[in-house]
Amino acid sequence: METGSDAGSRRADSGGYDTPMSYQTLLYEVDAGVARITLNRPDAANALDLTMARELSDAALRCDEDGSVRAVVIGATGRFFCSGGDLAAFRGAAERMPASIKEIATNLHTGISRFARMRAPVVIAVGGTAAGAGMSLACSGDLAVAGESAKFTMAYTRVGLTPDGSSSWFLPRLVGTRRFLELALLNRTLSADEALEWGVVNRVVSDDAVDDTAMDLARTLAGGPTEAYGIAKRLVLSTFVESLESQMEIEGRGIADAARTADAREGVDAFFAKRQASFKGE
Repeated sequence: METGSDAGSRRADSGGYDTPMSYQTLLYEVDAGVARITLNRPDAANALDLTMARELSDAALRCDEDGSVRAVVIGATGRFFCSGGDLAAFRGAAERMPASIKEIATNLHTGISRFARMRAPVVIAVGGTAAGAGMSLACSGDLAVAGESAKFTMAYTRVGLTPDGSSSWFLPRLVGTRRFLELALLNRTLSADEALEWGVVNRVVSDDAVDDTAMDLARTLAGGPTEAYGIAKRLVLSTFVESLESQMEIEGRGIADAARTADAREGVDAFFAKRQASFKGE
């Protein structure tokens, strides 16, 4: 991890962060506007421990602060996307297990909140099983691609625990409360095709095409009007808590803010010139 002095060394084109970045449990790189974050504990089924939670939070901050990042892909190495919380670490904590879980959840939740609220769209690439916090992370993205053999299961109540990682917020909105409770209480496992039918993922592709498909989506998004994407993401978050009138006011302010951007001017000019718009994320 970087020191405080390293963190303070700023680069104008990257919001202050040099890339690639070295983490213990993640791979992180930025190329052509796409930040690629890869969960990298394959020998532990990419289980979430405190180090990974902290590093996900830090990676989210980097993406949010790096002006060159216009799309994010979160994937994983190995046969599992993420098997959930590291139960071995929880068990080893013994009497400290509640505090340990709370510390992990706090860091994970900070990262997920930042991914959800940043302007760059986040694409989740699910190869293999997404269980517990892994399913929560998959549901929190803006778009999700799954391999044909991927599986999704909440798994929390199977070990006497309860949902976290934003799943109780995002998942009912994706699948409805009845289906959410079926997943949470009965720990039903969804196949990739069922996850597509239920709205948990956007696309199912062959297992060997997951990463390429997610990266192709991210590259397309990275060439789009990034500020407008960020406003659209905020509208999704507010629509569940605002009244109709309040939401329309937020929409009005949002589209006015988008109209102030260079990308909006370029988009309108391109429309009338009958050419492809060239968006810069500004």
